[in-house]
Amino acid sequence: MYDVIVTLKKGEGRALKSGGAWVYNNEIESITGRFENGDIVTVHDFDGFFLGYGFINTKSKLTVRILSRKKGTVIDDAFLERRVQDAWDYRKQVTDTGSCRLIFGEADFLPGIVVDKFADVLVVESLALGIDKLKINILEAVKRVLAKDGVCIRGIYERSDAKVREQEGMERRKGFIGEAFDTQVEIVENGVRYLVDVEDGQKTGFFLDQKYNRAAIRKICSDKKVLDCFTHTGSFALNAGMAGASKVLGVDASELGIAQAEKNAKLNHLEDKVSFLCADVFDLLPKLEQEGEAFDVVILDPPAFTKSRNSVKNAVKGYREINLRGMKLVKDGGFLATCSCSHFMDAGLFKKTIEEAARGAHKRLRQVEFRTQAADHPILWAADASYYLKFYIFQVCEER
Repeated sequence: MYDVIVTLKKGEGRALKSGGAWVYNNEIESITGRFENGDIVTVHDFDGFFLGYGFINTKSKLTVRILSRKKGTVIDDAFLERRVQDAWDYRKQVTDTGSCRLIFGEADFLPGIVVDKFADVLVVESLALGIDKLKINILEAVKRVLAKDGVCIRGIYERSDAKVREQEGMERRKGFIGEAFDTQVEIVENGVRYLVDVEDGQKTGFFLDQKYNRAAIRKICSDKKVLDCFTHTGSFALNAGMAGASKVLGVDASELGIAQAEKNAKLNHLEDKVSFLCADVFDLLPKLEQEGEAFDVVILDPPAFTKSRNSVKNAVKGYREINLRGMKLVKDGGFLATCSCSHFMDAGLFKKTIEEAARGAHKRLRQVEFRTQAADHPILWAADASYYLKFYIFQVCEER
């Protein structure tokens, strides 16, 4: 069927055999047959035992990504539609599908592609050569599957502009797939209205993974003074405002993000109680402490400080610093919501870093809850990269 055979070295492929989807170049003993990068190949263990079908790219250290482990599977349009249908059926059961991550790469058994649904618009990010060749077929399958439930998609925008594409030997790509449309897309999440900039916003335009974490902070924000750091387009700040906070300040270093956040505040008639400041959080927090400022609730939602194992040590310093500074600004008995969205900052390391920050700030933490990413970003066990978001809410107490 797929005549090119990728054979693993003896003793290699442990992650793949445990349920992972990746084969690295240093695990491969041989490749037999003629192929072009992006083609579907068959993967065998050293002894010829069948392991799966996937697409190959010898330009990438991650040489094969597995699409199916079932022998005899044909990777065609019917196969792609089944994958999409499964992804959509899952989300209908576990989340609000008005806006959601509809396809989450390996966790939906379609490695290397993300499709976000913002109301009636799709945003696609393709990060692997093999899936890039199947991208249009997948998007057509998405439209067919959604149409069965009466959901009509009016436009698709591509945000395949991440640097990682260059590691696959691909150019970055950004623009409309099909007809052009207004790229300021209005969505509603947790009763909050947002304008999502799918063209110039970060990643695909909006961070859907924090949907239920944003809702979780509402119970601690009523009549409270709230500081939302790394506010992006104002999502945590606006949830605090909707929960009845007395005063909310959202901070971000991005002028574009702050401008969008201010529009979102007006959209929800919250501009009188929710304000925004364009500033570097690392500079602002010590300044606020020096000025004697204090808050009932501090929210820390930073970008990933590390995207590789090599920079984890520096990332730990960053997380420790902002958490220490954030805790110092929380009134006795107030609350800290803090998170990390880096896969490489694993749960154990993040917990240890917060503990170190608490000791440095001479604060005691009482854990209110621990959460992770929303269910439309499913965590596939054995596919470690699918688990990345760690989110805590703590009560912060003075030493007693």
